[in-house]
Order: sequence, then structure tokens, then C-alpha cells
Amino acid sequence: MSLGRVHHKSFTICGSEDFIQNVLKSDIPVIVNFHAEWCEPCLTLTPMLKKMVGDSSVVHLAIVDVEKNGDLVHTFEVKAVPAVLAIRNGHVIDKFIGLIDKDIINEIVDKITKSEEM
Repeated sequence: MSLGRVHHKSFTICGSEDFIQNVLKSDIPVIVNFHAEWCEPCLTLTPMLKKMVGDSSVVHLAIVDVEKNGDLVHTFEVKAVPAVLAIRNGHVIDKFIGLIDKDIINEIVDKITKSEEM
């Protein structure tokens, strides 16, 4: 199994270096899901995001366990979970906190997957 390039659409982040390589340096936009096992809304949102990204060829999903990645929680000022960031070319394009519906998630995916015509 090769390390380095991520070939899975959905993957778990294991530390800052992993985040830098597979999210910030990704050629493909990434939805970053900050979640916790004890968080009830996270247990609803994470599978919903996995299903939505699983159907997409233009966006990946990075799952960040807040209990195991305190440095990333601090860096991105995550105050509550679930917290979701939309990152393209190393920049946060959009974000939300809490459980939201599929339509809003689709809007965020559309926003980060639009080509950089703007």
C-alpha cells in the first residue's frame, strides 16, 4: 500500500502532517469534518457526508477526530462539533457548525468544486 497520495474519497486524518499533505496540498477540494464519537449530531452528519462524497468524483472527505487532533482544533478555532470546513487549494472557502441539511451541504460542495473561474 502506498503512502502519500490519498486515493480514497473519505479518509481519517492522523495528525497535522497528514492534514497538510492530504487536505491543504490536495489537488481536489476537501470537505473537512471535525467530529467526536460522543457527539450525537456528529453521528448523524458523518455518515451523511460519507454518502454524499462517496457519490462525487470532484471532492474528498477528511474526518478529524477532535479528541485525537487538538492541534488542528486549535489551528482552525473549532469551538463546537460537528464543524465542517470546505477547503480548496489550501484555503477555507466555507464552513458551518452543527447539523445541517443535505441542501446546504450540496451548496457547499458546489461552491468548492466550481473551477477557479472567479
